[in-house]
Amino acid sequence: MGASASGAAQGAVEEARRRLNAYTYLSAPERLEHVAIMRVFCSTLLADLAVPDVMAKLRQAGGSAAGLDPDTLTVRLEQLVQWGNLLRSSHTVKASSISEYQRSRSRYQLSKLGERIQRDADGVLAEADAAREVSNELLALVERGLRELADLVTAPGGIEPQDGLERISTLFVQFTEFADSIRDFYAYLGQVLSRYDLDGAEYQGFKELLLDYVEAITEDVAFRAPRISGTLDTLWPHLPPLLDRLDTHAQGLAGLSPQGESCMETRVQRSRGRELADWEGLRGWFSDTGGQGSQVDQLRDATLRALQSLLANAKRMLRSATGEMSRRKDLLRLARWFDEAAPQDAHDIAVAAFGLYGARHLGVPPATDEVVPAYTSWWTGPVVEVPVALRERGSRAQRGRASAVEDHSAQKQRLRETARQRAAARAAAADELRSASGRFAEVRLTSAALGLLLELLATALGNAQLSRHVSTDGERTAGFDLDSAGSEDAELRIRLTVRRTAGTRTVLHSADGDLLLDDLELDISGLSAAVDGEAEASVS
Repeated sequence: MGASASGAAQGAVEEARRRLNAYTYLSAPERLEHVAIMRVFCSTLLADLAVPDVMAKLRQAGGSAAGLDPDTLTVRLEQLVQWGNLLRSSHTVKASSISEYQRSRSRYQLSKLGERIQRDADGVLAEADAAREVSNELLALVERGLRELADLVTAPGGIEPQDGLERISTLFVQFTEFADSIRDFYAYLGQVLSRYDLDGAEYQGFKELLLDYVEAITEDVAFRAPRISGTLDTLWPHLPPLLDRLDTHAQGLAGLSPQGESCMETRVQRSRGRELADWEGLRGWFSDTGGQGSQVDQLRDATLRALQSLLANAKRMLRSATGEMSRRKDLLRLARWFDEAAPQDAHDIAVAAFGLYGARHLGVPPATDEVVPAYTSWWTGPVVEVPVALRERGSRAQRGRASAVEDHSAQKQRLRETARQRAAARAAAADELRSASGRFAEVRLTSAALGLLLELLATALGNAQLSRHVSTDGERTAGFDLDSAGSEDAELRIRLTVRRTAGTRTVLHSADGDLLLDDLELDISGLSAAVDGEAEASVS
């Protein structure tokens, strides 16, 4: 049981998908061509057309599809067949030649679903935005037809079946037309009342429409709805036997129903009024049968909402233009006054109309390097930037909350880490220099160690004392005394001593190259703890 129910649900889903696919041609990129092709098929009844026939009709009608070639048109027709809008014809092709057979062998005809969708699409394209009048006179005909039908049904002997068929068909045609016109009119009314750009003339027109036309509709419906509901209550017990008599008299398409299990199922859509469900829908329109309100109640609520929307539009227009609905005439008269007035009179008119009085001092100082004489006109003077708050609101107070203090903890941590790595690299370079002292020719210094050595060497040479020497011939010469030259770094605990010795050569090998020092000897030693203590004491 569960499997059969699941299979039925899956079949219903597939059937719904198949029917919805038939709407695809209305949104396809070639929708204008598809619509033109469907109109060709909808203009005929039970006719199958070949590609040349469709092409001739398209060229006769004109439009975007008139220039389609046979191959492109065949592609469009096959696509419509896949969507379910067209069917391939099964008629036998009679041709007098092979070329004629090739042109006419593919014939197409309209499907029921495709015809229904195209008819609705043409109706939407032609009258979707139009205001449809309510067929209010049909409601009186519905009331009279129900009353006469109830009198005939309840009379002795009942009603003749053929007379009953004619009356019921006429009754439901009238009611369907009335209900559709009500639905279309209120949909249009809701579309109009949702606008916020109504001017005075449009508002006046829609106001009269609501107060006169809609009021007449609702009053007529409210007057006839209780009578129709009462007649339906009288007729309701007699409906089942009446419908049975009508089915016996005129079976219609009910004979298409399957007679055996092997027969293919054919769905038959009965005429309106031949099923009890149609009468239930008619009764629910005028009276509350399901506890959710009748259509008459919904009509009354919709009218009330329309009036509220109309009042909202009126309030909006009154707020935007105090007094009259539009100030256009006043502005045109003011423009004429400006055009005819002398310059001084025009200034007076502007002051009186717009309140353009003399300039007020806002207290915004000019730039410090810009001195403006008092006699300078503000028309030709320099421009001063006025803050937005002062210009728009006349306030100097800062608006909004203050921004949070920017967090620099990440940058500080990164700088501390960089300093730590630099200090560690210098300490390693100092250790390398202390271990290489006295054997520079045998070791190869790193770039960091060589850089630290050059730094100490530059400081030592800068500390060398200038001394004067007397030669044997009595001449005095000036030179640097390197015996006392030296430099040190207390933080790294390293000291460099430079001595000048004639004929010596010191070679420093490093990753960046070799450095040759003539007549110089280098001695690197460490600083003792006592020296560090003395340095700290002197600093304190």
